[in-house]
Amino acid sequence: MKRARPALAGVIAGAVTLGVAELVAGFMVRAGLSSGTPSPVVAVGGAFVDRTPPWLKNVAVSSFGTHDKVALFVGIAAVLTALCAVLGAVGATRRTAGLVGFVVLGAVGAAAVLSRPHAAPLDVLPTFAGVLAGLWALNTLWGLNARAEEAGAESRGFERRRLLVGGAGLAAVAATAGALGRAVGGAGSSAAAARAKVAVPPVANPVTVPAAADLKLPGITPYVVPNVDFYRIDTALVVPQVDTAGWKLRVHGLVGEEVTITWDELLAKPMKQALVTLTCVSNEVGGDLAGNAVWTGWPIRELLAMARPDPTADMVLSTSVDGFTAGTPLTALTDERNALLAVAMNGEPLPVEHGFPVRMVVPGLYGYVSATKWVVDLKVTRFADDVGYWTPRGWSAKGPVKTESRIDVPRSGDQVKAGRVAVAGVAWAQHRGIDTVEVRIDDGPWQTARLAAEPTIDSWRQWVLEWDAPKGNHRITVRATDADGQVQTQQEAPPEPDGATGWHSITVTVA
Repeated sequence: MKRARPALAGVIAGAVTLGVAELVAGFMVRAGLSSGTPSPVVAVGGAFVDRTPPWLKNVAVSSFGTHDKVALFVGIAAVLTALCAVLGAVGATRRTAGLVGFVVLGAVGAAAVLSRPHAAPLDVLPTFAGVLAGLWALNTLWGLNARAEEAGAESRGFERRRLLVGGAGLAAVAATAGALGRAVGGAGSSAAAARAKVAVPPVANPVTVPAAADLKLPGITPYVVPNVDFYRIDTALVVPQVDTAGWKLRVHGLVGEEVTITWDELLAKPMKQALVTLTCVSNEVGGDLAGNAVWTGWPIRELLAMARPDPTADMVLSTSVDGFTAGTPLTALTDERNALLAVAMNGEPLPVEHGFPVRMVVPGLYGYVSATKWVVDLKVTRFADDVGYWTPRGWSAKGPVKTESRIDVPRSGDQVKAGRVAVAGVAWAQHRGIDTVEVRIDDGPWQTARLAAEPTIDSWRQWVLEWDAPKGNHRITVRATDADGQVQTQQEAPPEPDGATGWHSITVTVA
């Protein structure tokens, strides 16, 4: 118990530090005093993501999927709790060492804050304020604990109650300050209010999904994925809140003329709708980090035509409001494909977490080199001169989508009844299209599946095979062939550096 109480004091002091820091950061954001990341927790998380090697990123995505950011914050909280507990325990007997260690933790947080995009010296103010509050809390709790330890038998109970009440009170202050900081910071308020006022602009030729494109089989992924179910993988630990009133997109670099377009100017452009399947490069074989939607936006090629790219340029470096960058081949943005500055998704204004007010949608490329959300800058450049966010972190500079197929139903491990069983799923080869899907049962011959209609080569295609399933345990495998005649490779490879490969297989029991 002698060590437990000081350790708990360290944990509570750490919570006070973060709570006060979040409160000050919230006021700074609300007052418009920061364009960086004043929250030390978010800054540390962002700095960690920036330094994450490809293998660890894949482990996180494969283990936690779209909950990877929650897992990261939980991990940060666990590490900070352990460190603060150690410092609290050490400081009970070596107070100077404990205090210095606490200051060092604060310095790490301040360094992380200053490392974030658009950071300014004032952004470290919340961290400093939090550290000062934490040091005061730590000293206070150490003092209460010392008095409880030194008290005589007649007053020991009273001193321990004082320690308990003091610790509980500081913990409550920490929680309240943190929650109030998030509320004051207006997380979501400005973007949500702006989004609520947006009317999706009309298009001359709206997309109509033919009934034959969706097999509507139980368990199969819908041809058009609802916004609420669409996967989200990005580097933003806190979703950027962008108001349409201040949004603008700048095109510069190797261009004949720099162009800047505002929100109102963008909405006045002739809009286009397109069915496009987006895929994350971190998607494992058979994974669910892919989704199809109807996107509404203005073709990027028309914006670039206004800027007149230099003939020597071969890449466009797009930048998000939070500093993320993606390097996209210039040809993919200027050819006939439906590369859009998207403002709407499935008939609604872009959800905030999917890039409101404007994001890029580019068929045929993995998202890490093309699908920049909250986009605010396009630099026309060369691959020899610039790199996107993930390229120096071990991923390839160009990310063409590979031909893939997935079994949605039955699920691996399912038990099904003997007789006719629908084996079904989706296959994709964006901007090439799917020509054939084949299914193999155990080591038997490949059987050609029935394909749903293909309204566009830029989106995935559903398929189904009616299988006369005999009793026993069976392995089901699928492969696809794209419209260029390339058969999906059997060779297994992890997502890094340019997308996973292999055939998706499942096992089922037929009873």
